[in-house]
Amino acid sequence: MANLNWLLIYTTLGWLIRAMMLPVVLRRQFTPGASIAWLGIVYLHPYIGLALYLLLGEARLGPGRVLRHQQLLTRYQLTGLKETRPAELHPRCQAIAVQAMKVGRMPVVAGSRVEFLRDSGLMIDQLVSDIEQAASHVHLLYYMVSRDATGQRVAKALAEAAGRGVHCRLLADEYASRPVFRRGGLAQHLRASGVEVAAALPSSPLRRRDVRNHRKLAVIDGRLAYSGSQNLIDPDYGGRRGAPWVDLTGRFTGPVVGEFAAVFAADWAFETGNILEVPSPADIGAEADGAPMQVVPTGPVSPEESYRRVLLGAIQLSTERLIITTPYFVPDDPTMVSLLMAADRGVDISLIVPEHPDHFFTASAGRAHYSALLTAGAKIFLYRPGLIHAKLITVDDTLGMIGSANLDIRSFHLNFELTTLLYGQGVIDQLRAVQQTYMADSRQLDVKAWTNRNFVKQYADAAVSLVSPLL
Repeated sequence: MANLNWLLIYTTLGWLIRAMMLPVVLRRQFTPGASIAWLGIVYLHPYIGLALYLLLGEARLGPGRVLRHQQLLTRYQLTGLKETRPAELHPRCQAIAVQAMKVGRMPVVAGSRVEFLRDSGLMIDQLVSDIEQAASHVHLLYYMVSRDATGQRVAKALAEAAGRGVHCRLLADEYASRPVFRRGGLAQHLRASGVEVAAALPSSPLRRRDVRNHRKLAVIDGRLAYSGSQNLIDPDYGGRRGAPWVDLTGRFTGPVVGEFAAVFAADWAFETGNILEVPSPADIGAEADGAPMQVVPTGPVSPEESYRRVLLGAIQLSTERLIITTPYFVPDDPTMVSLLMAADRGVDISLIVPEHPDHFFTASAGRAHYSALLTAGAKIFLYRPGLIHAKLITVDDTLGMIGSANLDIRSFHLNFELTTLLYGQGVIDQLRAVQQTYMADSRQLDVKAWTNRNFVKQYADAAVSLVSPLL
């Protein structure tokens, strides 16, 4: 009799959880796919579903923090600048430039240059050298800062710069860089050396957030900036699967540095309350033979500030060739439809992803879409020498994109990301040359072999893809 009573209580509570979670999920206004996935998990097993939702579903910043973030974006927005004249920008790019400005609140600025740094070690060498030559300030914003050799090198350079009077500030995502913020960690030593250190998006045991500041950015003296996919960590990423990780970072000079400076200042003020003055792009001299560029910060503040909007705009812009390089390929329905439409109109589509990814579920969910892409005529390249962690896109000879955003739901809706749009054939040729080296080191999937692969793997990928809106 007692067992029957416990079973009745267990069953009743389960149905109460199901009934309670229906309005909760609908109130959150997820994408339809995410809402269906959450409700499916809850109705399949209410106790596990509730636990997962409390752990991962409540990812909001909260209305107060959202309002404060929007106010800071308004303070630092650069939409008042004179936009690039049509003669300085390819006519086909005018529409996406306007769209990107609406999303990121920053216009196209002409006359900037970029050097692409493919080797992680050389990138750190150059960054440390620039910090050592800094005269005014060094501002670093990174998702992952490690205590390994790379992290120690950068920390040493920061401490020495602070010692000679340079204003040094480090902002790191609290979740990804948590060892840095432990007692006796790197943050404590840096603060003792005069470096200002702050945690981005700190949480608490009572209120966890699944929101991350995934940006990678360095601004030095308001004259040069680094942005791309590389964190401040050794290439083996602490021994994680697929190592070495292969990143790409741009070293920027020219007026676009003013836009990078505004991104750091907004994020720094959001976490510390301290307002920094930033140089206007109009006050930074244009570089000879520089190209038009546009910084696009995105985040989970509002649906209008979504990286996915910029991505879809880029895909829709393509008419001849589209090459996407990403470590995580978990497209939602609108992204897949855009890719298939591009293939239908004859666009030569190439997707470069790791052959040995580090996350089983995200990789499996992505593989579920390979057959549709291959059947439509797209080419898929599996990068072999390591885990390709670079995030870049080239569209025809007119548009390039480099930054921190992956092609997945996290970058679409949960993470603060940073993307730079590059306009003009010269800079696009440089970026595409990097992608071609990636393809040369990759294995191209054969559509027939992929379609005939083990049926167990096919069904496993299809099953995992059902929860892809949550990955």
